[in-house]
Amino acid sequence: MLHPEVDWLAKWATYTPENLFLRDHLKQMEWTFAQGQQRAITLAAHLRDQYGIARGDRVALLSTNRSESIFLMLACVKLGAVLVPLNFRLTASELATPLGDAEPGLIVCEPDFRDRLGSISTPVVEMGVLETLVFGPLGQVPELVPDRPGELDDLVMILYTSGTTGVPKGAMITHRMLLWNAINTELRLDLNSQDHTLSFAPFFHTGGWNVLLTPFLHCGASQTLLPGFEVDQILELFQKEKVTIFFGVPTMLSMLADAPGFDDADLSSIRYSIVGGAPMPVPLINTWHAKGVFIRQGYGLTEVGPNCFSLHQDHAISKRGSIGFPNFYVDVRIVREDGQDCSTGEVGELWLRSEVVTPGYWRNQKATGEAITGGWFKTGDLVRCDAEGFHYVVDRKKNMYISGGENVYPTEVEAALLTHPAVKEAAIIGVPDPTWGEAGHAFLVADQEHDLSLTIVREFCMERLAKFKIPREVTMIEALPLNDAGKIDRAKLRQLTNLKEEN
Repeated sequence: MLHPEVDWLAKWATYTPENLFLRDHLKQMEWTFAQGQQRAITLAAHLRDQYGIARGDRVALLSTNRSESIFLMLACVKLGAVLVPLNFRLTASELATPLGDAEPGLIVCEPDFRDRLGSISTPVVEMGVLETLVFGPLGQVPELVPDRPGELDDLVMILYTSGTTGVPKGAMITHRMLLWNAINTELRLDLNSQDHTLSFAPFFHTGGWNVLLTPFLHCGASQTLLPGFEVDQILELFQKEKVTIFFGVPTMLSMLADAPGFDDADLSSIRYSIVGGAPMPVPLINTWHAKGVFIRQGYGLTEVGPNCFSLHQDHAISKRGSIGFPNFYVDVRIVREDGQDCSTGEVGELWLRSEVVTPGYWRNQKATGEAITGGWFKTGDLVRCDAEGFHYVVDRKKNMYISGGENVYPTEVEAALLTHPAVKEAAIIGVPDPTWGEAGHAFLVADQEHDLSLTIVREFCMERLAKFKIPREVTMIEALPLNDAGKIDRAKLRQLTNLKEEN
């Protein structure tokens, strides 16, 4: 018998066996908790008997969002194996790094991605094998007796960071992290077994697994899996399936609000939209609140949580831009460069301590030691806390640039630009400047009915920002480039500035 705090599916298969667990929209199939338990056991036994997968073995996953991926994770839990989701958008050379680091005993992949693995010696199973076990006729459920009970400090996943600052690092995710993240999420969002959500965030990112999917599993709630984000489909399912909570980044909520069917859509079943990745513009918040859908902005990261902060909907406007208060079981410090705690309103690096902090990076003691000090995880995010205890992300340390000796935080400038009625999206990067060392270059997505010249933008900013913060260059762009987490891809913006200079 697995530890009850580890195998949540088994618990709900006992408590509420006939309740809906998972629906696959593409396949038009669904499973109760009892049926999900049977499928997960069958898959686990197959992995054990056919490929020798045992406790501690890594199982890599290279796939788009599919129900088979969820059942693979649940099967790994039953075996004590460790799932390693990989970004299916990576090239063969990019995949070589995490594969070499994780050293999986098995790779499960979609046929379309098989050529990216090259002549790797690791056994490879194409997704069709799992598809048969998950969707095909169910035979006699095999016996599955673990070698020992699962424990909270066992690894359940290794999630590789995007690597924008260097070689990707594998954040180790334990059952303890998932348990306390689920508890934090349930306490702040009032989750219960009657909740239902749509799952469309990619599984190679913590958002796909741990913002709602694993907390929903912990509290016995249900979800519908979608292969990706399609506006019309999601609006339809919001109404048809009476979704109660969903997660997205601001760009997604903007696309939904701009959809032709949004104004007439009945969204009365939805209590909250959980928003992360970037601050949400006030006009967009107002649009959703007018539909009766409250916005709960939050903050988290792969290595901690990811549900670490939450801003109550009552403060969505009055404390716009804030990530709110830390979740129930999360301790917070805001630290100066000298290691001392910041005073109220002072900007410093956010440090977090909690049961939801990763034990470190897989086989990377150096990176682990640099990130964790005395149990505190150093996030690399610059934040401030106001007199009422509300926290604000000022920017990533790596995004900050220095102009004329003054620190400039792009997030602050972007927030000011988004108050212009014609600006729909904004991003700022620091670029070399012969006079000031660095200066801001703004990329704007604007309402096509308005002309936003550099002069107009600078004059608008003069009333809202100190002179050194005002961008010296403006580029109009049809859409901001986003990375796989739905955040602004500043590396691509730098490439655009380089191309502009070359031309």
